[in-house]
Amino acid sequence: MGYSYTDYVPLMKAMSDETRLEIIDMLSAGEMCACEILEEFSISQSTLSYHMKILSESGLVNARRDGAWMRYTLNRDRMDHIIVFLTSITSKNQDCIKRKC
Repeated sequence: MGYSYTDYVPLMKAMSDETRLEIIDMLSAGEMCACEILEEFSISQSTLSYHMKILSESGLVNARRDGAWMRYTLNRDRMDHIIVFLTSITSKNQDCIKRKC
């Protein structure tokens, strides 16, 4: 299966922050309002918005407006793609494009 490493860089960058990893973990339980996520951290609303923007723009998280608040869910399809990609590049693979014979 052919992959473009470049396509996965934004995803890896989005997941390279402890707060964002915690948010992903929280969202694994289901949809959450920004206000519920904010209660779990000692950060400002603008800092949460920054993290959620990165997660949303990377495609890891889906966002929808609900009145004054945003509600977030994991993009399970995107998560599945990351798992397949990581499995592919970390499995013993004779077809590695970077392999020098």
